Amino acid sequence: MTKQDETYPREEKLKAKRLIDELFITGKSVSKYPLRLVYIEVKDEQAPPLQTGVSVSKRHFKKAVDRNYYKRLLRETYRKNKHLLVNHIDQKFAMMLFYQTKDRLSYQEVEHKMIALFEKFIKQQQILSTEKDNEAI
Repeated sequence: MTKQDETYPREEKLKAKRLIDELFITGKSVSKYPLRLVYIEVKDEQAPPLQTGVSVSKRHFKKAVDRNYYKRLLRETYRKNKHLLVNHIDQKFAMMLFYQTKDRLSYQEVEHKMIALFEKFIKQQQILSTEKDNEAI
């Protein structure tokens, strides 16, 4: 794993309103409490392999300071562990990470949950790709 793998450059940040709207309308979901990942496959050739956004509910954290802290935490754990996704997927995805609890978890707990979430996502993608392969035969 190189230092390049642990970056979160501007192109990988999910900002396109059209893509975000599509994500909420047709996106599929994977959860590992308290994290949830909503994703769609992206067909655009110029798109980076992963585009990711983060969200923390105002319902659970009334103060912006607290929401911003958990958004930073999600971005950091994503940045540190995105190599798990990049090395195991062959499609391009747009995804949104959600922190869905009022429990105040530590960095280590969030990172552990993030890794488990990524593993669950990878497993789900492998199952879907084998189903597609079986249908093609």
